[in-house]
Amino acid sequence: MSLLHESHQNPLGARLMSLREVLLFFRQAIIDEWVRRLHTQVSKQYSLRPLAELYQTVTEACDANFALIINSDFGPINDFISKITKMRLEAGFSLSDVQKAFELYRTIVTPLVLDHVGDQELKLAISKINDCLAYTIHRFSDYFQKMHEMTIVNHNKELELKLKLKTIEMRESELKYMTLVEEINEGYFVIRNGRIVFANNAFCQMHGYKHSEVIGKPFWMFISAESRDRVTQIYNDAISNKPAPNIFEYMRLTKDGKSFPTEITAKVRRHKDGIENIGICRDITWRVELQKKSIEAEQLRYVAQVTSSLSHELRNPLASIKLNLQILAKSPLLQWNDVRRVEIAVGELIRLEGILNELLEFSRPLDVRLEPANLNDIISFCMEVMEPRFGEKGILPVFEADPALPKLPLDPQKMTQVFVNLFNNSIEAVNRGGMVIVTTTQREEDGNHYVDVTVEDNGPGIDKELLEEVFTPFFTTKSKGTGLGLSIVKRIVESHGGTVQAKLRYPKGATFVVSLPIRRGS
Repeated sequence: MSLLHESHQNPLGARLMSLREVLLFFRQAIIDEWVRRLHTQVSKQYSLRPLAELYQTVTEACDANFALIINSDFGPINDFISKITKMRLEAGFSLSDVQKAFELYRTIVTPLVLDHVGDQELKLAISKINDCLAYTIHRFSDYFQKMHEMTIVNHNKELELKLKLKTIEMRESELKYMTLVEEINEGYFVIRNGRIVFANNAFCQMHGYKHSEVIGKPFWMFISAESRDRVTQIYNDAISNKPAPNIFEYMRLTKDGKSFPTEITAKVRRHKDGIENIGICRDITWRVELQKKSIEAEQLRYVAQVTSSLSHELRNPLASIKLNLQILAKSPLLQWNDVRRVEIAVGELIRLEGILNELLEFSRPLDVRLEPANLNDIISFCMEVMEPRFGEKGILPVFEADPALPKLPLDPQKMTQVFVNLFNNSIEAVNRGGMVIVTTTQREEDGNHYVDVTVEDNGPGIDKELLEEVFTPFFTTKSKGTGLGLSIVKRIVESHGGTVQAKLRYPKGATFVVSLPIRRGS
């Protein structure tokens, strides 16, 4: 039904309608006619807009006008003006086109009001419509003009910045040693006013950026948060002629958010155009890892010496004490409380023997004897061995095995030690009736094939900050224990060419993943 046809029909019969009733009853007809005229009569740009978009914006405008005319609520129309101004500016609409679009509402609604509103209310109704359109067009025009001016100012600023950066880039491209700088493997860069004005390909690759993404950016963008303050202070001291190191280490930040140890050699250059800081950065991950391993090796050598000495001094006395206590426990002269005290003492001696054995195991050179073996069989055996321990906690472990696992070159005895330690770790972590799930799977990564063994539990989990520390020798959060169990696990797995990781489990708990390579011929 057309709007023109509807305008001659009073929906309430002979009774005239209020302005509110007219706007509500003819709402959809007003929207349809407004969209039709926008699409066909205002401008080419409006005719090219999708009808779905026009219906959405016209509906919002119609309802916002109603809120202002009937309820004197300026909120919806103000929100709509902010939204439509940004939309039409981004699409390149002129001010006059959007003003015409707003004006269409008056040309469509006024005939309806004349036909259906009584004389007593007619003057007030027309006045409200005119006031609404006057406010809307005036506010829109002011807002549109301000936004347009702001866009021009911002665009000019961007052009000025691009021009400055381009000038700097052109100047730096004339450096006589450009070819030499580009060919070196270390990152070469130039900083001026805190921004990078030149960087070679090696610098860009080290940080994971394209060359265009580096030039003009603040240097701190490429420094990890933990090193940012210190490096910024060194830079400021250097350009201020204060004492500052020429060579220092820091953690660089790559585009994907990773941090790597890096060393910088820097020099300040002063000339008529200002002050520049020239630097060469090199990745020192290998050196840091080597230093870390050297320190660990030294610690292990010390532990081995101390442990070897202690084992000879302690094992025999411990065995003697335990034997005599066990004999004493069988004496009929002991009362019940005395028997219980002796049993506790024997239990503690057994625990001390376990700690001593763990220390001895950790201090000895690892002797791995490889043979073809199936991980599923080793894990099943370990779960049988640990069945009493699982039972003590009321745990029913779940083993989801991949039946297609190939045999791998393994030391079954050493791998048994790995999974017994991991199972013990999970059992100690969970509450009574907790959950332990073991899974074996296969995967491919970068053309290499691996077997993954996942051990999950629903215990309290591990603090995120401690995930990297749990494999450190003697690190433990438990009241009892040496902190060597997971270190031994890591040592054995790495001797098989594999890796072990600790992860958080959602919603709670911990996950340990042992990855072992599937070698050709396995």
